Amino acid sequence: MSRVVVLDTGLVGLVTNPKFSEQSVACNRWLQAHLRAGSRILLPEIADYEVHRELLRANKLKGLNRLDHLANAIDYMPLTTAAMHQAAQLWAQARQQGQPTAGDKTIDGDMILIAQAITLDAQDVVIATTNVGHLSRFITADEWQNISPSNL
Repeated sequence: MSRVVVLDTGLVGLVTNPKFSEQSVACNRWLQAHLRAGSRILLPEIADYEVHRELLRANKLKGLNRLDHLANAIDYMPLTTAAMHQAAQLWAQARQQGQPTAGDKTIDGDMILIAQAITLDAQDVVIATTNVGHLSRFITADEWQNISPSNL
């Protein structure tokens, strides 16, 4: 059984950045190594949305092209009613515990991302991120550099 790696928004931004910084090149190499090792890599619709909207706002056409290419190259994870209901449950739970992950009037994309990962029918799921923060309170999440293909 292969590991399922769910990409967080920051990571999607790194992978699709056309400026080829040292970090974005390293991130792309990491992604390719996972694909070669048989990891199932998923682009959640909420992460696609968050990166897509910013690229559109800034009129970054090269980044949009790279994002579209990524969406076609790996598995795309569309939003589902089950994931949105799970996100609402997590959002309420975090607030009831006094540990919100975003402001009360925000849509809270992180909760939607977490819910998308939770509702997957898979055993070994990890969210690859640039900021573990509150994600790891709800699901396995780690900095992308720490998730090696040999951890499968």
